[in-house]
Amino acid sequence: MKSPAAPFAVLSTVVDFTRHYGFAAPVHPLLTVIDLAQYPVPERMARPALRQLYAIVLKRHFHGQLPYGQQAYDYREGVLGFYAPGQPVQFCPAGVAPAAEEPQGWMVVFHPDLLTRRPTGPFPGSYPFFAYRVQQALALSPAEEQFLTAAVATLRQESEQPADAFSQPLLSTQLDVLLQYASRFYHRQFPTEPVSGPDLLSRFETLLATYLESAAELPLPAVQHFAQALHVSPAYLGDVLRTHTGQNAQQYLHHALIEKAKRLLLSTSLSIRETAFSLGFDNPSYFSRLFKQKTGLTPAEFRQAA
Repeated sequence: MKSPAAPFAVLSTVVDFTRHYGFAAPVHPLLTVIDLAQYPVPERMARPALRQLYAIVLKRHFHGQLPYGQQAYDYREGVLGFYAPGQPVQFCPAGVAPAAEEPQGWMVVFHPDLLTRRPTGPFPGSYPFFAYRVQQALALSPAEEQFLTAAVATLRQESEQPADAFSQPLLSTQLDVLLQYASRFYHRQFPTEPVSGPDLLSRFETLLATYLESAAELPLPAVQHFAQALHVSPAYLGDVLRTHTGQNAQQYLHHALIEKAKRLLLSTSLSIRETAFSLGFDNPSYFSRLFKQKTGLTPAEFRQAA
């Protein structure tokens, strides 16, 4: 008889997190910084948990796997990973690491209130890399790691002060500095896609062109469809497109669709209604509104002006 799956522990607070994994209790209730060199991976790390917290982790010399979604990823190299609330994470050690490769790095764990309930106003940054998949973890240069580690040291110092009226705005501001650096380094990484094959943008353009030519009269798939085919997250695909083209993924899809519409309007005798249906639009009126929004002309005006 198959044994039932172990229940997930729900970690709603930073205190829950430290208690569950056997780390030192936090001084501040909203954020803690953990030195992984001082905490060889405890047995508790193999226990499943559902975190309602954010985590930023720099890992080095971890021998084992981190199940994430339906896949598992090795953590032997030093990379920076970002984890949003609601992601089930379970670290699975793979034996004892060599003495020269003791786990190193740091982990910043913080409550969503630091982003959403700032006393000084809305959080200034937007950080889609919390939605990236693990395989889009940030590979840091030594200089970049030094910048981030210095920012984390400042966070640690403030988080170890007794909580007072200034703590939350100071922690939010210092956290924003850390995340702004991460944003800069991620955007540095985008132009250096692997050179062993077509880059991500070229592969996306090929997929999109193939779909537009072969899937007539079908609605254009959502961004998630193309991201899944490219084995990346929608957030990562959107950031790469924005970096290279200045458009997000949805804007890019609409642009490609309107370009095909222009070709059909100029090279065929299809009516506006038939053109809309051939592009996968269920509502010709919506097609006409989108076309005018993107070109400044209705489809009929565009055809007449040609």
